[in-house]
Amino acid sequence: MKGILSLLRGKTLGHKPAEESGDSVFFTTAFAGQGVDESLLVPWEARAVEVGAKRLPTSRGGKLLQGLWAKDKYMAHLDQDAVERMERFFEFAAIPPSRDVIRQDEYGNFMVVLLTGTIAVDRVQPWGEHLRLAETRPGDILGEMSLLDSGIRFSACTTLTECEIAILSAEGMDEMMAKDPQLAASLIALLARKLSLRLRVVSARLSESHNQ
Repeated sequence: MKGILSLLRGKTLGHKPAEESGDSVFFTTAFAGQGVDESLLVPWEARAVEVGAKRLPTSRGGKLLQGLWAKDKYMAHLDQDAVERMERFFEFAAIPPSRDVIRQDEYGNFMVVLLTGTIAVDRVQPWGEHLRLAETRPGDILGEMSLLDSGIRFSACTTLTECEIAILSAEGMDEMMAKDPQLAASLIALLARKLSLRLRVVSARLSESHNQ
């Protein structure tokens, strides 16, 4: 955990600590640092307009997030106080069915937590096969891999029903790092653990599909 905190404060990156700089740009500048054209980046603000998202009151979104994460094997490590502190860095929205929240092979700098409804996770394989990787449940997290590593989106995430979601953008993550680095460190560690587990499951699924 100390190593993560050092990274968040910029010490291992050669940046000033958040207390001195007054801000952190670790996530918001990551895409540019990898040479990604800014015009290819799809932020949540643009996607929200495309999908007709309607803002959800923080009181409702935060309550749903707290309830779901309290039941999650990994996210339950964040106590109620931690989740309440985290709410101000999230946005909350309601989205109609049949809308692409995330598209395969795009660059996006936000992750999504499904609060209500169902979202399908699909991938088009290089040889053209359409593969459904999952139909997510409330509490599932989507898109965190691109937020963490600034890489291209691995799959498409489409609402099957009307959904309520929580959104954490790169800007929100940076603000959390600057204002509450211990909380940000805890969240990143838990996201990395959940992501590793999910990648193992998806990798096994893709291997089975390819061998059939």
